[in-house]
Amino acid sequence: MFGHFGFECLPHQLVNKSIQQGFSFNVLCVGETGIGKTTLIDTLFNINLKEKKSSHFYTTVGLNIQTYQLQESNVQLKLTVVETVGYGDQMNKEGSYQPIVDYIDAQFEDYLQEELKIRRSFIESHDSRIHVCLYFISPTGHTLKSIDLVTMKNIDSKVNIIPLIAKADTISKSDLQKFKCRIMSELLNNDIQIYQFPIDDETTAQVNASMNGYLPFAVVGSMDEVKVGKRIVRGRQYPWGVLQVENENHCDFVKLRDMLLCTNMEDLKDQTHIRHYERYRNLKLHKMGFSDVGPDNQPVSFQEIYEAKKQKFYDQCVREEDELKQKFMQRIKEKERTLKEGEKELKDKFEHLKRLLLEKTRKLEQDRRQLEEEIIDFYKRKVASETLQTQAYINMKKEKERKK
Repeated sequence: MFGHFGFECLPHQLVNKSIQQGFSFNVLCVGETGIGKTTLIDTLFNINLKEKKSSHFYTTVGLNIQTYQLQESNVQLKLTVVETVGYGDQMNKEGSYQPIVDYIDAQFEDYLQEELKIRRSFIESHDSRIHVCLYFISPTGHTLKSIDLVTMKNIDSKVNIIPLIAKADTISKSDLQKFKCRIMSELLNNDIQIYQFPIDDETTAQVNASMNGYLPFAVVGSMDEVKVGKRIVRGRQYPWGVLQVENENHCDFVKLRDMLLCTNMEDLKDQTHIRHYERYRNLKLHKMGFSDVGPDNQPVSFQEIYEAKKQKFYDQCVREEDELKQKFMQRIKEKERTLKEGEKELKDKFEHLKRLLLEKTRKLEQDRRQLEEEIIDFYKRKVASETLQTQAYINMKKEKERKK
């Protein structure tokens, strides 16, 4: 910066600040098991992720998420690689794309929730939004599979898609070019939007325009070092010769690496934020009832919408409270009516039992008086009998004495 004055030093300040903070890049790799996703990532970033071999017997599609801290010179990169697991291995492939869509939306939702916080910390929190989707196409040489079309159709509005023909060394050059044309034709006919390298920047317009003509890239990945003449290159050793990964006459790996990392990484991140995330945010806020214009198509502020929704929510709460009160009072009245009916039934039953008791008591009293009268009559007869017996005895005694 020696000899520079004024605001022409701003680019240097931004560069220094960015280098200090570091960079992040999130890559989604979608493709069938064993198609070479991990190998290509290793080759792109010159690392060894040491991923375990995947099985073909997963009942559902899963995602393997790994984050790595990389450094080249004094530039640090936080790389997040999300790979599909078991993709295309199920008998029923109808919902194979759903875990991918759910994950992408979940990252948008996390960023939106952070954005809506009062105290936001975008620098401290990791931005996990997917910046690019490398879609690996099986090198059949014929057409795209239905699962490829369905998946790309469901994610093209959510992520930047760069289609890749994996293991391109299995197709001849003539067949490969026909396969590329067929793929682009199918994508166009099915209205699938893939990422186009930007041509609005004069410094990269020409190279990006030419690279758009090479899509989808035919790539081969390999970390093996092979000796070719006096040079050691990364490639694959075959009985008929050596395929050099970084030889543009053999595959499009160098084109992909230059376009992805050297030229358009920041544009991929910008497109993720400006296009895909803003679309998700717009739909989410509209679903929540927020809008930039009112019913009369006049601009309204976020505060006005918030106050209107707050008032609407308050009115709704009042209405629901009144309805609950009415239902509560109605239930109380019904309960009181039920209790009164029960009380009346109990009272009637009590009166009935009381009458029965009085009748039984009166009957018992009559029986008691009748019994007492019978007892008195019995004693009277007993006394009369005893008197007669005594009189008879006296008369008998007198009769005996007279006879003597």
